[in-house]
Parts: sequence; structure tokens; C-alpha cells
Amino acid sequence: MSAPEERELLLVGVGFMGRPYAAAAKRLGLRVRAIEAHDWAGAIEHLVDAVEPSQGRYGALDELWAETVHAAVEKSLPTGIFGFTESHVLGAAMAQDRFGLPGPSLQAAVISRNKALQRGRFRVQGIGQPEYRLTDDLAAAAEWAAARLPVIVKPLSSAGSDGVELVADTESFERAAVRRAAERPLLVEKALDGPEYSWEALVRDGEVWFSNLTAKETTGPPHFVEVTHRTVPPLSEPDAQRVAALGREVLAAIGMRTGIVHLEFRLTQSGPAVMEVAVRTPGDYLMELCSLTYGIDWFEMVVRLTTGMELPPAPRSPVRYAASHFVISDPGQVVAVDGLEEVLGHPAVEDAAFKVAVGDIVPRTSSSLQRTGYAVLAADSPEEREEAIAFVRRTLSVKTVPVASEE
Repeated sequence: MSAPEERELLLVGVGFMGRPYAAAAKRLGLRVRAIEAHDWAGAIEHLVDAVEPSQGRYGALDELWAETVHAAVEKSLPTGIFGFTESHVLGAAMAQDRFGLPGPSLQAAVISRNKALQRGRFRVQGIGQPEYRLTDDLAAAAEWAAARLPVIVKPLSSAGSDGVELVADTESFERAAVRRAAERPLLVEKALDGPEYSWEALVRDGEVWFSNLTAKETTGPPHFVEVTHRTVPPLSEPDAQRVAALGREVLAAIGMRTGIVHLEFRLTQSGPAVMEVAVRTPGDYLMELCSLTYGIDWFEMVVRLTTGMELPPAPRSPVRYAASHFVISDPGQVVAVDGLEEVLGHPAVEDAAFKVAVGDIVPRTSSSLQRTGYAVLAADSPEEREEAIAFVRRTLSVKTVPVASEE
């Protein structure tokens, strides 16, 4: 194994939303080597110094990504390694652990990738969370679920609400048990009441350097697909202290060392209750929202953490109030997409786009992958932000008509 001639970041996965990491590393004078899926590799060649193709695919087979990471690090040891999203986290952490590089810790990465491990760890540590049952036979959990309805059924490893389903009554649970009989294992959790939030934290050596709170708005049951995120939501001082304590408890419970943490929770009457935690880049443009809100580049901060570089002074307060909003469309064939030019012209809108075109077929929305458009915005006050969100909601439009094969 040979050492690199210059400081280098090995970026495991880039896709589209991970590109700001490459740009930040370049600004910091780092060489960037990327590991990317074969069908994405050509699209990022101009952004990095070298690309090593992987047989891994996004959202599947962590093992293939891990194999490519190990081979890449054996060939040349980088200064730092960062796993972009879910399927990259484990392979990156294994290499970080083996070669003593900064990272979340192998333990934190493993727990992050398995919601059942999270539930078991948090229960032992006394951290607030829903009652749950882990099962390899959903039908066998019917009696347990019947005493706690409504319940949430979810896979152990997923993102973007994929596979997450609220079951409200015994008949619906029986149907879900038949429909999902081939899925195993699954988590069944008592549904919780209370507003949803996420907590994003930049962590070095187990200590929070800086954190952000985001309020989350979803489609609600049965799938809870995320629609709107708002940074710096109003929160009472006691609740803010409870959230900060929850964050510290979760970091300690999973053995978090260095990197980015994304913690999702509900604020219930009895306090915050964890939904899940991840040690990877949060989706839905939350990194961009945090950057806009505090006037620092969160992508750059993660690169600095990953490569052991010095951090600037932490922000003292928000400089803007940011949000992301996503379009949820009726299932069917797209016949019109309207309002993008007007939305992009709004002074608070930073970015916006459609994810579908006329003629595309839109399925019934059950995960974030099926949303049809988005806008990222930032304003000087919460009131101006709300006005901008309302404008985007009534202006950015995807019109569909039913098709016979829609179901």
C-alpha cells in the first residue's frame, strides 16, 4: 500500500446530491477520488480527479460498495473517507475503522443501517421511543399489534419512507400481513402522536460542534411521505433542552465519533421519542437548508471533519430561514407541468425543478422517490418564508389524468 502524494478525500458515492462534497473538497485543496456505481460514474468524471466504478447500486447491497472501498484503500490510503448515503455508510466505516481514519465508528454505522438494532440499543439506554415488536412473521404479531393500534410497519433498512405504513385496524393489519408475507424481518411499532422533527448535527470525537432543528410536514397516514421541511422552528426552552439532551443520549448510545448525524423524532406529550437515526447525508436538501440558514457550507464542514481539518468558529445564530417543499401529485399520466419559471423568479427561491415530464406515469405516492417536483427557498424572516412556501404550493403544479393501468 502506498501513501498518496497529496491530501485526498475518498468519496464513496456521489450521485447528484453528493456533488457539493466534491466541490467543497476541491475548494479546500484536496484531491478527490470517488467510488461510484457504473451507471453514474461517467456523469461525475468532470467533478473529481478519479472515479473507481463499483458494482454496488444505490439503495441496495452494501457489500458490493464495501468491496470496492476496501480495494480502493488498499491501493492508496486517503486522508479521509466519507460514505455519502445509506448503502455507502457501512463500507466507508469498515475502512475508517481498519485504517484509523475519522468517521462515525463502525458500531454507529452498523446501528445506523438497522432500525431493529436502534430499537434494542435505545430501550436498554432508556431513550424515549415507541413500543415495538421485531418479527419475521407479520401475521404472528397480530395479537401484539391489536392491543396497540394504530401501528407502524416498516423494514429494518430503508430511506425516504419506503416500506413505511400505518395500519389503523385489525382488518388492515390482516391484509398487510398477507401482502407483506414475503418481507422479513419487519418492525411493528405503536404509532405516536406529536409533531415530527429532525435534528442534524456535526460531530467531532463524540461532541456536537453544531446542530440544527428542522420541522417536518408529511402526507400523514398511511405512508408519511415528507412534503415540507423548515429550519429553526419555534420551540419552547424546555423542549429545546429536551431535544438537545436526546441528541447527546443518542450519540452516546450508538457510539458516534465524527461526522454528520440525522436524527428523526416526534415531540410527544411525554417528551421526544426517536423514530430513527442515520450517520449519513440527510435527504430533501437539508444540507442546503442548513447552509442557507447559518451562512456556512455544511458540506465543507463534513469534509473538514472527515479529513481532520480545522473547523471555523461555530455560527452564533441563524442568518436566514430556509425550507424545502415537494410536490405530491395524483396518480396517473402527466399532462402538464406549470409554474416553474414563476417559482424560480421568486426572490426567496434558491432552486426548483420538476422530476417528471409530460407523458410520464406517476404512481400513487408511497415514498419520497415518487414526488414530482421541489423547491428550495430561504427568507429573511419566518413570515416571509411562509409567504414563499404558500406561493410555491399554489404555483408549482403537476397535472395528471387517470390511466387504466394506474393501479
